Amino acid sequence: MYFHNIVKAVGFVSAILVAETAWSNEASSANVMAPLEINDWSGFNSQLTTAKNMGVDAVSVDIWWGKVEAAGDQQFDWSYYDSVVSAIENAGLHWVPIMSFHQCGGNVGDECDVPIPAWIWSHYPGIDANALKYRSEQGNYSAETVSLWSDDLVVDEYLEFMNAFESHFATKAYMTDEINISMGPAGELRYPSYNSHDVNTGYPTRGAFQSYNDNAIADFRDWTLSKYGSLAAINTAWGVSLSSITQVSPPTDATAFIANGDQYTLQYGRDFVRWYHESLTSHGITMMNAAIQAFDSAFADAELGFKIPGVHWQMGVAGNYRRSAEIAAGLIPTDVDLNSAATAYGYSSIIGVAASYNNSGRNIVLHFTALEMDNQNWSPQYSLAKDLVFWVADGATAQGVTIKGENALAGGVASDNGWNNIENAFTWSGYSGLTILRIGDVTNGGTGQNRYTSFIQNFHAAGSGANVAFSCANGYTYWGQSVYVVGNLAELGNWNPASAVVMSASAYPTWNATITVPANTTIEWKCLKREESNPSAGIEWESGANHVITSGAAGSTVTTAGAF
Repeated sequence: MYFHNIVKAVGFVSAILVAETAWSNEASSANVMAPLEINDWSGFNSQLTTAKNMGVDAVSVDIWWGKVEAAGDQQFDWSYYDSVVSAIENAGLHWVPIMSFHQCGGNVGDECDVPIPAWIWSHYPGIDANALKYRSEQGNYSAETVSLWSDDLVVDEYLEFMNAFESHFATKAYMTDEINISMGPAGELRYPSYNSHDVNTGYPTRGAFQSYNDNAIADFRDWTLSKYGSLAAINTAWGVSLSSITQVSPPTDATAFIANGDQYTLQYGRDFVRWYHESLTSHGITMMNAAIQAFDSAFADAELGFKIPGVHWQMGVAGNYRRSAEIAAGLIPTDVDLNSAATAYGYSSIIGVAASYNNSGRNIVLHFTALEMDNQNWSPQYSLAKDLVFWVADGATAQGVTIKGENALAGGVASDNGWNNIENAFTWSGYSGLTILRIGDVTNGGTGQNRYTSFIQNFHAAGSGANVAFSCANGYTYWGQSVYVVGNLAELGNWNPASAVVMSASAYPTWNATITVPANTTIEWKCLKREESNPSAGIEWESGANHVITSGAAGSTVTTAGAF
């Protein structure tokens, strides 16, 4: 079952020999993700300028529910996001806001602490806070998101938030390329099965089931009774002798449940996992329906999207633990063939959340992570990340779903190997857009910036811009100082050192940058040194007259060099 993707991986070696035009138009969007919270506004503005010059389209921004509506129900404070969108707009970029109904903090790469609004836990008279939270097999409660088994209560709060967002930012519709909907922890459609409220459930373990609060247990009983019609029929199907429906419950010993293979071999086990999985997909539809209802005016034409994670560990392990991490996250059921392309190796039904809107008149985009990763099918992780990237993409293509990709970890775009995997996915599967997590990883020089610039040139749908490859020799700098390109175009900062474009020092002391500029345009430019954190400090201009060049036709690249 892995031969198909081995061919694809080998095919990448051949693909790099093909002319760049053979790769063009694979990506309809090339985006970056903003910092979780912006504290260094000068640095952020510099990153935006660089991103624009690279050919980036839009910036994805978490709109934290807990930041905007912290003061109380329907007490919205959009001031922080007014500043964010103004910075993005001034840089000539678009944005992709994320309705982030989860907390910021507690996930890999998080450097923030924005819980969801505290008032939500006491908002419903007579309902205890823990009744709104996921409760795990370990008995721990997660406050990262509201449990999906409370959707009937909290969905109105989500609607109010999204309606208020549309009203406040209606004038930004022209620059809103897509709106993403957070559907779970880390903004992903999954359970918090490997999050910090539990012990020893993180990567690369099987995780933990999250279906043990009273609402979840009651729902499982209702689902089971609805499927079989009576307790007697349940007993027959499961081969048990229950005397009361109250004896129907999630596994009392989840470790033994997985270790014994009950999720595969017992009808009870297959039913439990099916219910657990369908609860998640139903939640996805509830959230998307709410978004469609909310964004019906200024944002009526904006695409909507959601994300599923690349839970790639415990995939290749032999025995009963195979696919266990994905099962605990709710991503796949166990009553289908998990080794078949016909089921997208288990992902058909969660992809089907997006596919269910194919004829609705509203395009729903599926986002998937982990494009930069390799297979590592050995202990302890038994990861098949690269296989998974293709399984999900092929499954989306089969159902007519638009799929776009992301890197899972920041380190993945700091290496050529990670970028080779990303380009491999775009060359051989159906990914139609890329978002890089995060902007700072591809705008501060080095491999990330160089490879994303190259990706945009090679894979992005052709635009009207031309490329200029700038170099500045003898660029010796001190710690905290860098070399920049500055010139007479907005793309080069309009001679303003604060808006100049930082170059890559990968060939130090020669600095390089490839920048997209208007085609067939006269350009004047110079090399510039300045401090990274203080644009007015450490200024040193290249001596002599301005360099004067003319950019080429759209899609072409010309080179030009300066020196200190």
